[in-house]
Amino acid sequence: MAGTASFDYGSQQQKPEAESAAAGYDPNYVPDSVRSFVVHIYRHIREKNVYEIHQMYETSFQSISDRFFKDSPWPSVDAVAPYVDNDHVFCLLYREMWFRHLYARHSPTLKQRIDSWDNYCSLFQVVLHGVVNMQLPNQWLWDMVDEFVYQFQSFCQYRAKMKSKTEQEIALLRQYDQAWNVYGVLNFLQALVEKSTIIQILEQEKEGLVQFTATDGYDYNGGSNVLKVLGYFSMIGLLRVHCLLGDYHTGLKCLLPIDISQQGVYFSVIGSHITTIYHYGFASLMLRRYVDSIREFNKILLYIFKTKQYHQKSPQYEQILKKNEQMYALLAISLSLCPQVMLVEETVNSQLREKYGDKMLRMQRCDDEGFALFDELFSYACPKFITPSAPSYEEPLVNYNQDAYRLQLKLFLYEVKQQQLLSGVRTFLKVYSTISLGKLATYMEVDEPTLRTILMTYKHKTHAVDSDGKITSNADVNFYIDDDMIRVVEFKPAKRYGDYFLRQIVKLEGVMSDVDRIKLE
Repeated sequence: MAGTASFDYGSQQQKPEAESAAAGYDPNYVPDSVRSFVVHIYRHIREKNVYEIHQMYETSFQSISDRFFKDSPWPSVDAVAPYVDNDHVFCLLYREMWFRHLYARHSPTLKQRIDSWDNYCSLFQVVLHGVVNMQLPNQWLWDMVDEFVYQFQSFCQYRAKMKSKTEQEIALLRQYDQAWNVYGVLNFLQALVEKSTIIQILEQEKEGLVQFTATDGYDYNGGSNVLKVLGYFSMIGLLRVHCLLGDYHTGLKCLLPIDISQQGVYFSVIGSHITTIYHYGFASLMLRRYVDSIREFNKILLYIFKTKQYHQKSPQYEQILKKNEQMYALLAISLSLCPQVMLVEETVNSQLREKYGDKMLRMQRCDDEGFALFDELFSYACPKFITPSAPSYEEPLVNYNQDAYRLQLKLFLYEVKQQQLLSGVRTFLKVYSTISLGKLATYMEVDEPTLRTILMTYKHKTHAVDSDGKITSNADVNFYIDDDMIRVVEFKPAKRYGDYFLRQIVKLEGVMSDVDRIKLE
């Protein structure tokens, strides 16, 4: 077994494999490197050797795919089954990887989309109702949930483009109308959460009765981590699905058992960490919880800034960079609507100014150009919203893949419009510590009853209900009315000198290392 640790299953240069790739795809042809891969990973799974499984899953699968299957799928499950004792569970896992590779490198047919749904149904049924006695790496378990939600999203987008559908495709859609049904997707994710008892496990962990986070979800007593960790990641999957549907309140409710103010198992996989905070921040933004979204975007962007160089060889690297850019855009939106710059670390703030400094100034102007920039950044950074309902098969066929996005954009821009109307009040409140209602009404060119309405609206728009049901303020300027006088309370954050000194120390260390390299003659 020690000899398999450093074995590179993608490094065997064999003539038949190259010829096979050139001659066209044969699903029954199994190259030696693939045979070696499935035999060894199957053995490691049976031995619960998580380290070796992770190495093969992350490195070998990728290198074999790059070398031999850039333009074609992997061999069919029927072709590799004899090499793994026709093990039912392993064949389901292999097919899950097979479909994931197909989605990443090629454009799946409708039948393949339906087959992938059937495979997920079979795999999750085994996990929920069978006896799964194995340990799998968190990365693989996260990828299962992540890909499950992605393929659901992809299917909804595909089905919504009705104009280009052939009669055969429409007949298949009618026949398999339960494939990727929204209730089926939500039910599987919810069932994994409930059957895993992960919510109770996390509660017991707070009381010190069990260990889950400390072991990253792994079971070191000979048990299985599969159901527990799938249940944990399914809470993040539910957040993502509800965000795609535009139900932000329910999405955040599904995530409540995970305390994102602490390091959790979602930290163990960079993809789950980014997905969690991206969707949490976006949902908070849409619910006007701007302080929450700013705080979490700041933390994750700082984390990516410090660690992204360690993920350069990762298959997820491009996705990390894309989400990084999208979250900077969402942070720019949040700060334009709620100017609480003191919540942002200097490193993140300097990156933000570099990327969106000019646009943020224009977004705060409350004119048509600023409004258009909100539209632009939201469209770039928002999730790919979906309409989960089945299409109308009556002629004329219409595309409705953009309907959900347009609705969310309309709701967001309506909120922006209301916020922009209140920016004038904030400008005056920043200038005065006390001002009479009459004087402010004169400045704003409205009568006093209208001003009272505007001030009440400002109070409403700068407050939001948090996940505990408490009303919290997003405002950097607060006020109260005493008779006919407005008394302003401005929050003055404590100055933080630590960031400045840390940056100077790093610069000094750089200079000293440069000086050390200079050889004096």
